[in-house]
Amino acid sequence: MSRRITLWILVTVMLAGMLVAQERGGARGRAVRGGAMRGDMQTWLGDLEAAYNQNDRDKMGQLIADMKQRSQRMRPGMGGPGMGGPGMGGPGMGGPGMGGQMRGDGDSFFNNKLMSKDDNEKKILAVLDDLDRNQRRGMMNVPVLDGRLLRLLTEAVGAKYVVELGTSNGYSGIWFGLALQKTGGKLTTHEIDATRASLARENFKKAGVEDVITLVEGDGHENVKKIKEPIDILFLDADKDGYIDYLNTLLPLVRPGGLIVGHNINEQQADPKYIEAITKNPALESLLVHGQVSVTLKKR
Repeated sequence: MSRRITLWILVTVMLAGMLVAQERGGARGRAVRGGAMRGDMQTWLGDLEAAYNQNDRDKMGQLIADMKQRSQRMRPGMGGPGMGGPGMGGPGMGGPGMGGQMRGDGDSFFNNKLMSKDDNEKKILAVLDDLDRNQRRGMMNVPVLDGRLLRLLTEAVGAKYVVELGTSNGYSGIWFGLALQKTGGKLTTHEIDATRASLARENFKKAGVEDVITLVEGDGHENVKKIKEPIDILFLDADKDGYIDYLNTLLPLVRPGGLIVGHNINEQQADPKYIEAITKNPALESLLVHGQVSVTLKKR
């Protein structure tokens, strides 16, 4: 009983903080964000309750960290109007379009909306949108903006080989697949849960990216030892305390100029050993991107 009370007190405090921030944002901000926030909160509360019932502490930590970041972005000076004042871009950097909305298609001055260049991309983005709306619960998928970042990084480095730890239902893998179809590369993604692996295979086929993706089912810590070829991007989104093992095993295979991308890099979930490994090694250069994604360059 005490754990449940604590959980709902935390939720109430977060809700109160977000509502206060919304009120301070003025009538226009309330009109723009009100409906979207209510829908997002229902989804978030459902996911949190499911994680609580399953005693999934990793998932609970991720959900709470995500909500804290969203709450902070809505506070005056972060997500409200006037960030930086005149000459600094107008609306706050954390407002719509910069991660304040779950679907990552905001309407800020940056006009950060998803657009398709051709029919194939349109099809893949439609599948991703469907997964975001109808399969996100319990899947621990990356947020939409993080998926877009993965696609951007993959195309930017011209990746030929990407390794992912933590397939889930294939959401992030499809973002990789979208980019790899352009670069002529391939993805090997690892998932230990048979049910999620089966769902991912279906989703890869639905998106039409199955030809560039190999899904390896089983213990990732053992299976990655079989990898022999150079890696352009290594994406870690599996067991958080296992990141350091994945890094130690695969860093020698990451090519110079390649990237190691870590998800859920926040105070609640990140393994201090992994943080130290990517920030204290002079052969690496690491940055934290919008709160929970670390991007590490293996220097040339």
